[in-house]
Amino acid sequence: MLRTSILNRIEETSIMAIVRVHTMKRAVEIADGCLAGGVDCLEISYTLPNAGEIIRQLNEQYQEQLLVGAGTVLDSETARLAILAGAKFIIAPNYNESVCKLCNRYQIPYMPGCTSMTEMIIAIEAGAAMVKAFPISTYYGPTLIATLKTPTPHLPIMSSGGANLKNIDEWLKSGVDCVGIGSLLTKGTKEEITENAKKLRQAVIKNRMQIN
Repeated sequence: MLRTSILNRIEETSIMAIVRVHTMKRAVEIADGCLAGGVDCLEISYTLPNAGEIIRQLNEQYQEQLLVGAGTVLDSETARLAILAGAKFIIAPNYNESVCKLCNRYQIPYMPGCTSMTEMIIAIEAGAAMVKAFPISTYYGPTLIATLKTPTPHLPIMSSGGANLKNIDEWLKSGVDCVGIGSLLTKGTKEEITENAKKLRQAVIKNRMQIN
C-alpha cells in the first residue's frame, strides 16, 4: 500500500482509534466494534510489549478491512519492528529524526507529536506526513487547529486528546485532518464501541456535507 493511499484512507475516515490492549481477544472486540461503526483506522500503542504481535495478528485477520498502525514509537528500532509486523503508519508523542528517515525510506507515513509551530514545521520539512498536536490538543481544544492553520493552512494535523461526542463537531469544523480517539473506541462492550464509532462517523459525514 503506497504512502499516499494510506494517508488518503486516514483522511477519509478522519477518526482513529488509539488502542492499548493486553490480549488479542480484546483487540478483536475493539476492531469489530470500530468496523461496525465505520471506523477502520487503529493505532496500536507500543506502551505495551505485545503491540507488534497485536498488529501482526490484526493484519492477518482483517487484511484490507483495517488500516493498522503503531503508536508511541520513540525510536527507529521500534519503528522498524512495527513496520515488519505490518504497521501501515507510525505515530509518536515526539519528533525523532531517525524515525522520520526510516519511515520515509519505506514509504510509511510518520506522524510525530509536536507542541510548537517550530517543531511542526521542522517535522514536516523533514518528511513527516502529518503532525500530531500533542499534548496540546487536550489543553487548548478545537480552537488550537484553527490557530495553527491560520499561518499554515496546508499543514496536516491530527489531534490527540480532548475530543468527545459533545465537541466532535467543533473539532471537525476547526479543519483537523484526523481525530485520535481513546476511551470512546476502546472501553466498554463491542456494542458500545460500535455506537460511539457510528456517532463519530456521522459527525464526519455531517461536517463534509456542510462544507460541500
